Parts: sequence; structure tokens; C-alpha cells
Amino acid sequence: MSKLDQAQRDRISGPHYAFPNEEKEPLNDAAHVRNAIARFNQVKDVTDSERDEAWKRIKSAAKKFGVEMKEEN
Repeated sequence: MSKLDQAQRDRISGPHYAFPNEEKEPLNDAAHVRNAIARFNQVKDVTDSERDEAWKRIKSAAKKFGVEMKEEN
């Protein structure tokens, strides 16, 4: 997975983050989607509602990039 610099992060729009308000866990390619899945429970200072919405975005991005998900929650 390539590391995103600030200029690259600035070009990613809100819906392309699992947690757009915090700009955490970008979902711009398969590697970042896998990373977002792996780190999902490590994200701090988000509400349950934000976490539910983030999981929906992650599932959608996983489908888009062909990332297999084995766990649903």
C-alpha cells in the first residue's frame, strides 16, 4: 500500500473516506480498503452512528475494488 502525502489526501473527497468528518481511512484503492477493514476498530473519537456509516462505505468500496470481506461486524 502506498502512503498518501498531504496533497494526495487533499484530492480525496469526503465520501472516499470511511470516516469523512475526521478524514480517516481513505478508500481510494483495494489496499486502502483492506487497511480500513483491519483498522476499523482502532479508530477513536467517533460515534456509533459514524462507525455504522463508515462500515457501509467500507463494504461499498470493498465491492467496488473486489476486496473479499469475511466478517460482517
